[in-house]
Amino acid sequence: MAADRDRRLQVLSSRGAVIAASLVAVLSLATGIANITVGVSVEPFGAYIPETLQTAAGFTGALTGFLMLVSTWALRRGLRAGWYATVALLPITAAQGLMQSSVYSLPLVFLSALTLPALLSSRERFDRLVSLSTAQIAAILALTGTLVYGTVGAFVLREEFADGEIETVADAFYYTIVTASTVGYGDITPVSQQARLFGISVVILGTASFAVALGSVLGPAIEARFSRALGTMTETEYELLEDHVVVLGFGELTEPLLEELQGDCRFVIVAEDRDRVRDLRDRGYDVAVGNPSDEEPLHTAGIEHARAVIVATNNDAEDALAILTARELNPEIRIVAAATVRDNVDKLRRAGADTVLSPAVIGGRLLVRSALGEKNIEAVADRVFDDD
Repeated sequence: MAADRDRRLQVLSSRGAVIAASLVAVLSLATGIANITVGVSVEPFGAYIPETLQTAAGFTGALTGFLMLVSTWALRRGLRAGWYATVALLPITAAQGLMQSSVYSLPLVFLSALTLPALLSSRERFDRLVSLSTAQIAAILALTGTLVYGTVGAFVLREEFADGEIETVADAFYYTIVTASTVGYGDITPVSQQARLFGISVVILGTASFAVALGSVLGPAIEARFSRALGTMTETEYELLEDHVVVLGFGELTEPLLEELQGDCRFVIVAEDRDRVRDLRDRGYDVAVGNPSDEEPLHTAGIEHARAVIVATNNDAEDALAILTARELNPEIRIVAAATVRDNVDKLRRAGADTVLSPAVIGGRLLVRSALGEKNIEAVADRVFDDD
């Protein structure tokens, strides 16, 4: 009980840190915009900070707020990269709040200072590594390649543009952003045929890379819509699972377990048979498809952040393999197993189960005692399964 209580406190602490970091992101974005438009300096810092620096802090504060929104999104998914990014950005948001020195930025400074230690204390909760799909990697490479190509090309061809319009790498980067995004302010003008052809190539590459990036973003969103329509969970929803129960395999012993679990906690079933998976999903259960003894479906079911594992099928040998895999992936998790054959109880314990019960043995003993005349056997069974 104490371990479960500590685990729940850790979960609540990490969720509180994520919520606080999200508030910092919103405040940084809002105060940055407010400081640019209607900044009001306050003492004692306002008198010592130049107005130009306060305005610059407003612009950078808005940008930092946007970056914080991205990092807190990664925090919600439990990504270690999101934790590092948020820890690095929190001191920056506090410093920008001080430099803005407005009545709007003071809450940002205090909340940033309070969020940082809370996030540092919950570091172990954010241990997932970034896993990018092929489309996302292609989008990153396409966008990066386009920016590098445009910046280097514009700087090399700077003599082919109007006098003084491209003099530095920053000017070339600005031209690339404006051209690739098809904004085209017209403040940088190519004056030769070669420069015009180069500009056309930047536009084509920019729109193509943007299309790839848009597909990598919209693809998972469309998949999520289909998943919700079909009653299945998305990959992101699996990653956000915490303090749940993982049920490995499905058999005759598993059915009553699901009815018992349904009212008590969130759980995910790992099953391999496609027909069985379809039937379970039709009944509203969350199912990860795969062999219960393989690592990938257990990762999908979020075993790293689960509170317990239940293994109760009709095949003790397969259950032992599933227990071994679960114990390897999460050495601290509690594993409860049901043995079909009494002789396999010790074997399942050696495989890594904390508790092994034999329903056949328990039921048999109750039946024998009742047949021999012992009274109140039904009352004993009722007390075992009494919800109160």
